[in-house]
Parts: sequence; C-alpha cells; structure tokens
Amino acid sequence: MKDQKIMLVDGMALLFRAYYATAQSGYIRRTKSGIPTNAIYGFVRYLWDAVQLYNPTHIACCWDVSSKTFRTEEFAAYKGNRSAAPDDLIPQFDLILEVTESMGIPNLSAPGYEADDCIGTISRELEADMEVLILTGDHDMLQLVDERTSVIIMRKGYGNYKVYTPESLMEEKELTPAQIIDMKALMGDASDNYPGVKGIGEKTAIKLVKEYGTIAGILENLDQLTPSIRTKIENDLDMLHMSHRLAAIHREVPVVCSLDASLLLLEDDIILTKFEELEIKSLCSMLGVGVF
Repeated sequence: MKDQKIMLVDGMALLFRAYYATAQSGYIRRTKSGIPTNAIYGFVRYLWDAVQLYNPTHIACCWDVSSKTFRTEEFAAYKGNRSAAPDDLIPQFDLILEVTESMGIPNLSAPGYEADDCIGTISRELEADMEVLILTGDHDMLQLVDERTSVIIMRKGYGNYKVYTPESLMEEKELTPAQIIDMKALMGDASDNYPGVKGIGEKTAIKLVKEYGTIAGILENLDQLTPSIRTKIENDLDMLHMSHRLAAIHREVPVVCSLDASLLLLEDDIILTKFEELEIKSLCSMLGVGVF
C-alpha cells in the first residue's frame, strides 16, 4: 500500500489564476445558455495536472468565504485595495463548489478566517500521519513548510511549479519558514494592503531577519542598527507588531478534514452529469472518466 499523501488546495488562488489565464485573451468560455465557465474549466485543468504530477491519495479544497475576518477586525484596511471580482467570474464561485463536490473533493472553510488559516490548521493536524502538499500561488504559505509539509507554488502556465521544502526555502531565500512571517512584518504586503515598517523593503527586511533571527532579536539589538533603520522601526513599532499578527497564518481554526471524505476516488456517473450540465465534458477524458 502506497504512503498516504494529502493535497490541500487553495481554491481561490486556483480559480482566479484560471480565470485570468483565459480572460486576458478576451475569450470567455460559456455554456449555450451564456453561463461563463472559463475559470471552472481552467481550475479543473490546473488541479488535475497537479494531481497527476504529485499523486496524492487524498485531496481537499479550502476557500475564503467572507471578506470579513479576524484580520479585517484588527486592521480595517486589510485587503482593502482589492478590486471587485469580474462579473464573468462571480457566477463561477458557486459553480466551482458543485464541480469539486462532483469530483468527491470536500470544500472546507471557516467563517472569520481565510483559506490560508484553514490550510494551516489542517496541515498541522495531519502532517504527523501523512505527507502534506499545499497547492497555491500565494507565497505567504511558505511559512507552513516543514519536514512533512511541502508548498507547491504554481507559476505561469500549466505544469509549471516550484516546490518548497525547508531545504529549498533556505537555499532560495536563506530564511526559515517562521522567518517568512518576520520578513512580512517588516516589509508589509502591498497585495494584502498592510504597510509593515514604512521605508523598509524586502532587501532590508531579509538582511535584518537573517542577522538577528526574529523580530524580537531585532528589537533587542536596536542599538546595533544604523540610525536610519532604528528610527524607522521605533516610529512604526505598533504597525510592526500588527503586521506580524496579520502575516501569521492562524493554525487553530474550527475546521475538520475527514480522511474518509477526502480520499481521492472519482465516481464517473456523478462527474459526467455535472460536467455535461456545464458543457465541459471534454475534461472527462483527462480525468479518465467515462473512458472504457
């Protein structure tokens, strides 16, 4: 019996990537009745490409369910710079849940938390018993890497991935997973719209974290820093601590991933029915569904 291995999928990361990969060309795949399905079609292709490459025995999708989370309660501007989802993508949010369900993949979420937090919680609970693979495009997830959990970052195009282990993370960034949080606390995150310490960019943040180990280590050695860097940190201490809290993935979320429910087992009839309904039946052969 082969070793058990679960793939935890960052659903929104895949769905948005799939949408924009085709929408940029100006072509939106639709059903005959006009329902857009380009993101759904691309999502299944991205997902199944990764499944075939990494061969998980189990799979689950985690989703963001609300724009209001414990992070927005602490910092109202968190992700406040995000534009509204494109009109053609909105109807696909509910439909993709039906598609993953038809494939026997559980959809997991927790009100008040992000998909990252759900993935972080599940990976921590399962990694003692099985290998964990996290499929995402979000580099924030690199803080979850450890000896039993790898983060697979999707890059441009199908089949293009970068797999991070503790060794490859150290080799590329010269940081430990925990230091990813410290780096983000210092430099902030333009995508998530929190500032970190004003005037400190990625290069300086990495240099400080490498030299002093942690935010606490940096603060204990303020007298060792250049006057300019010291002043910037002292002027933004509250934001530094807040940014650290915002950057850290919460790993005690009320979410449960059942191994029985997440076992990767396709049922042809259910998939065929759903895929025919959405006029994406051409994907069935890729999944080996309905092929006799």
